[in-house]
Amino acid sequence: VQLQASGGGSVQTGDSLRLSCAASGRSFSNYNMGWFRQAPGKEREFLALISWTAGRTYYAESVAGRFTISRDKSQNTVALQMNSLSPEDTAVYYCAAKFRGEADWSYWGQGTQVTVSS
Repeated sequence: VQLQASGGGSVQTGDSLRLSCAASGRSFSNYNMGWFRQAPGKEREFLALISWTAGRTYYAESVAGRFTISRDKSQNTVALQMNSLSPEDTAVYYCAAKFRGEADWSYWGQGTQVTVSS
């Protein structure tokens, strides 16, 4: 399994950014796909989850209403649309996958840097 995150960059406060994760190596039916981030000196933080088959979503309170997770089954990609960005959103963003029902995320992408300046 390979997860390749892309779309990071440097933006200004209030800007939007769309991250993408290309997933390959297996069928992701019965998998949940997720986005996480890790800021310098902080623990990795869960952001959002989407079930591959049904498209059900779940968000951390810290990003609910600003971030939107989606998946394109035909392209095997998962996206994270991020709006109203602030410097507190500066972090390395990771996509991940886990089999539905399991607690641990088994597969991780390499991360993409997002920097928001004021």
